[in-house]
Amino acid sequence: MVLEPRFFKRVFLTLLVVVLTGCAGKAPKEPEATGVSPEEARVHVQAGREAYDEGRKDAAVEAWQKAVALDPANSVVVNNLALLLKEQNRFAEAAELLGQGIRRSPAVAELHYNLAVISELYLLDLETALHHYNRYRELASEEDESVAGWIADLERRLR
Repeated sequence: MVLEPRFFKRVFLTLLVVVLTGCAGKAPKEPEATGVSPEEARVHVQAGREAYDEGRKDAAVEAWQKAVALDPANSVVVNNLALLLKEQNRFAEAAELLGQGIRRSPAVAELHYNLAVISELYLLDLETALHHYNRYRELASEEDESVAGWIADLERRLR
């Protein structure tokens, strides 16, 4: 069996990320369900966007968590919050949030893509990554050659 240089580069980068970031962070906590209120949630969405634009990322997380608690079906806010949590090395929390988003909005391709990336590169959960890359591929409007390559790589690694 001949291994491609791309495989070694990917493994090296994955290990480097794991070493540099340490453990996955705090255990995820379920957002408090305060009832569905999209109108009130929009106030927190805007506050989070402003905080993020000003570089106040902790305030953005807090505002977007409130928005998700008020309107958990808003997949855009769920996705943005998860990406910000990932940026803060809160990988398990981001993955759990994306999973919740997928349960509410299973046809949103971006949620599957981001859960796949976090699962593969940060949580080293290759089976979950493969599942969500495949689901992303089914839902995406265009064929993504990179994702096709990642799927093939994961299938080889999981054999």
